[in-house]
Amino acid sequence: MPNLHSGLTTRQHIAPPGEDLICFSHLRWNFVYQRPQHLLSRCARDRRVLFFEEPVRDDIRDPRIQVTRDASGVIIAVPHVPAAFGHDEEIFAVRALLDAFIASERMQPRILWYYTPMALAFSDHLQAWRIVYDCMDELSAFAGAPAGLRRAEQALLARAHVVFTGGVSLFEAKRHLHPNMHACPSSVDVAHFARARQAAAEPPDQAALGRPRLGFYGVLDERFDVELVRQAAARRPDWQFVMIGPTVKIDPAVLPRAANIHYLGTRAYDALPGYLAGWDVALLPFARNDATRFISPTKTPEYLAAGCPVVSTSIRDVVRPYGELGLARIADDPDAFVAAAEAALGEDPAARRRAADALLAGMSWDETWRSMWAQVRAAGKDTLPCSITSLSGRASQAPSSPNGWQPAQAKRY
Repeated sequence: MPNLHSGLTTRQHIAPPGEDLICFSHLRWNFVYQRPQHLLSRCARDRRVLFFEEPVRDDIRDPRIQVTRDASGVIIAVPHVPAAFGHDEEIFAVRALLDAFIASERMQPRILWYYTPMALAFSDHLQAWRIVYDCMDELSAFAGAPAGLRRAEQALLARAHVVFTGGVSLFEAKRHLHPNMHACPSSVDVAHFARARQAAAEPPDQAALGRPRLGFYGVLDERFDVELVRQAAARRPDWQFVMIGPTVKIDPAVLPRAANIHYLGTRAYDALPGYLAGWDVALLPFARNDATRFISPTKTPEYLAAGCPVVSTSIRDVVRPYGELGLARIADDPDAFVAAAEAALGEDPAARRRAADALLAGMSWDETWRSMWAQVRAAGKDTLPCSITSLSGRASQAPSSPNGWQPAQAKRY
């Protein structure tokens, strides 16, 4: 039977049923705090929210699900499946774990919220009042994109009542694919990042570094322009380059190494203003490739809220609006990037901060969530949604399980 391992006590039991929302995500809740966490933590103020992650393959005998509760109230469920399982056995097991948890908690999932189309393989049997696809990125362009992702997205677009995109350029590329699509660029918690403007003790791992400091935080992956950072650091050995974030999908050995490049690792969202307070320039050193073609970096308004000048490569959703408004300097080759950083170091920040504050005054995650939720409530379709399996010409049924393993009613905890 499915093994439901929970970090919740009976007293902490999930809120009463109602307008329950289940989110299916390829991103781990505890990985990097970004768009899903901002939106769903706000959603959880008014309803039960289950954040159901992609499965983890483990050296275990039977499938199980690990359940914890975030301080925001969001319930995080992580399915674990035996590493020996094949694809069909994994889908069968994850579907069974999902169904067992829904039954155990007497959930009434009125809203299904997708960040990954691949989750349809184990959730397309669920019916809901609203099906939402929050398309953060063009996932098919990322390194290691799973086979069948484009077909899965076609199925999700056919099924969804409303679609959001994480940026304007992605919206412009996909708007013809769905009649109810909306551009909802990521927003910013201004008060949180404005703490960087107040003089405070610096984090110990940064305090000893010299000045000027040029910093970046985010995931170091195929979108990170390794050669640009390498050459910029070589051209200005007296500048200190601070990199914060995990390294994924690339070999850490390919990252540029020099005495003035400092990799501090992952830092908590709450700690970021402390690091930004000690940066003289904030960087967006993204490579120009398929993976970055449609990205809309959340950190752009965060850098501005912290009071930092911004230097970025020519990412479309940074150029427009931030570059066009003079709030970010845009440069792609090492010489131009260094020149842009030098100009940023020499500027009077007062005028830039006034302009940035005027723009950011109209931005907040609270307002973004209210706007998106209004679109969810207004959306609707009269036809029964199709499924990924029906589009592929296969019968929509669970595959047979290995070793006779079958789901059973999950125990309550």
